[in-house]
Parts: sequence; C-alpha cells; structure tokens
Amino acid sequence: MAEKNPYYDPAKPHHTPQGFTNPEPEVRQSGDFKRWRKERKEQGFPRPPHSGYEQFINEWCQTPDFSGTEDRLWFLGHACLLLRVAGRYVLTDPVLSERASPLSFYGPRRKTPAAVSVADLPVIDYVMISHNHYDHLDRSTIRKLVKRFPQAIFLVPLGMKPWLERQGAHFIEELDWWDALIMEGVSFHAVPARHWSMRTPWDRNRSLWCGWVIKHHELSFYFSGDSGYSEQFAQIGQRLGPFDIAAIPIGAYAPRWFMQSHHMDPQQAVEVFKETRCHRAIPIHWGVFELADESLDEPPKELVSAIEQGGLSAENFSPLKIGQHISL
Repeated sequence: MAEKNPYYDPAKPHHTPQGFTNPEPEVRQSGDFKRWRKERKEQGFPRPPHSGYEQFINEWCQTPDFSGTEDRLWFLGHACLLLRVAGRYVLTDPVLSERASPLSFYGPRRKTPAAVSVADLPVIDYVMISHNHYDHLDRSTIRKLVKRFPQAIFLVPLGMKPWLERQGAHFIEELDWWDALIMEGVSFHAVPARHWSMRTPWDRNRSLWCGWVIKHHELSFYFSGDSGYSEQFAQIGQRLGPFDIAAIPIGAYAPRWFMQSHHMDPQQAVEVFKETRCHRAIPIHWGVFELADESLDEPPKELVSAIEQGGLSAENFSPLKIGQHISL
C-alpha cells in the first residue's frame, strides 16, 4: 500500500490520499508512451533545426548582461528565468547542467549551451521551482546554488521540501495552489498548473506542481511553469491578473495526441495569454532540450502564426534569445 499523503486535504480536488492529481481527466492511455517512442524512432523525430544546430545557436543565444539596477527579466533557456525586482533576484526552474537527467551520460542533452554558470549569477535571493522533473529541477545546479547562496529562499510546491533539504537548502517554503506569502514587500502566490511529477519510478505525483505569481507595487509577473491547457488559466487571470509580464510555455507539444494533457502548443499559449489578461509575455520551454517531436526552431515559427490568428501583436508575445533580457 502506498504511503499516505501527509498533505492530504479531502476538500481539495487536486489532493489524493497518496499524492496529487489534476482536476482535468487524464487522456493518456496505457501503452501510449511505447507507441509514441516507436513512432518517433520510425519517423526520425526530432529533426534538426532548418539551418542546423550551429546556426540555431548563433541566431538564438547570447551572453547575458546583468548590469544596471532597474527591474529586468532574463530568459536563460527552457524554463530558467532571472527576475530582478526591487533589487532582489528571483531564479526559476534552474537547470544549467549538460543533461536533464539523473545520469551524466544518458538522457536529454542540451542542444544550446547554458547561458550562464552558477558562479556568474548575481546574488540570488529566491529560487522558485514549478515541479520536480529533471528539465526543471537539476540536482547539480541546486547544490551549486545552495553552496554559493546559502541564504537563498526556495519556494516550492507541496512535497518538495525533503528533497531540497537533502541537497543542503536551509530556507524552504512549501505552498499549495492559491497559497501566498509576503517577504520583504514581495508577494509570492502558488497557482494551479496541469501537469504531473516524478523523479523515480516510486514517487509519481507524490509532490505537487504549480505556476507562480509575483507581485510588487506596480509589477505583476506570472510564471506558468509546465502545463497543459486548462480552464484554470482563466481563474488565475480573474483572481490575480492582469499581468504586466508573463512566461508561457510553447514547446514540447508534438505529437498533440500524446503531449496535449501536459504541454501546450503555441496556439494554446496565445489563448492563455488572453485568459490570464497579460499585457506582455515571453515564451519559455523551448530552444534547449529535444523533449518532443518538433524541431527546436518550430515553436517560435508556430508562435508567429498563432499570434496573427489570435489578433495579437508580436510586441505583446515574442521570443527572447537565450541570455537576452527585457526591462520591466
């Protein structure tokens, strides 16, 4: 019998006695993973970017500039972002290793170089984690962060505190969906996402997954984490929006029959932009790891079409280079 979930609250539909779940019905069926892997191999997916990997790196990567003091947001690749707000630095889903894997010699390998090393980061005050998958939570990166920034506060969904304690983290705050806390005038809100969690074959959905909202004076920032499309985005917009800036995923969506319950495509990302009442957004979850069947350069191309179809301007929702920043 599985161990009882110590956080279990029967009044919350995303809680189960053994862990956590999505309120939405699961559309994947037994055998779908093997079918996808078989089809992927037969069709030779994913294919390289149209102009090759080297050209893709030249076009989409640059060295980050951490100078200045004004509020800024840096895209550091995949779901790793650095937010500077009121002189404090918030790092999201840091994965700066060569692979998104428990093994150093096997698993998804970076196709674009890490934008920065832990040694070159400014002083990190907060680290926000959306969930425990290896492309969002990297043990080596976390240990380096803990060693260099022992004062950093980790904000995580329910069930992740024990893992972080084992990595040496000293200050950890666990939040459930719709929980919030205020530190030094900055409020952090954990919000719903449609996803799942697992780091080993024995801990599936034992910890929660979430998105995050940060508010400080006139700035409101939404980080969606990893998520399939959900009606809960509208609730986030209603309860905590509008947002000055948001980070919304656009990658790892192909094939849709397999990926749709846990990842969004660019068309759905545009709908989320509208439903969460964003003024501006940057796309995340693309350009680093080949986790699905689309090529690395397909998501930003699809986003251009989706923006036009959705009646938005490219100024509202367009990709940054890895390492590039915008002022807020």
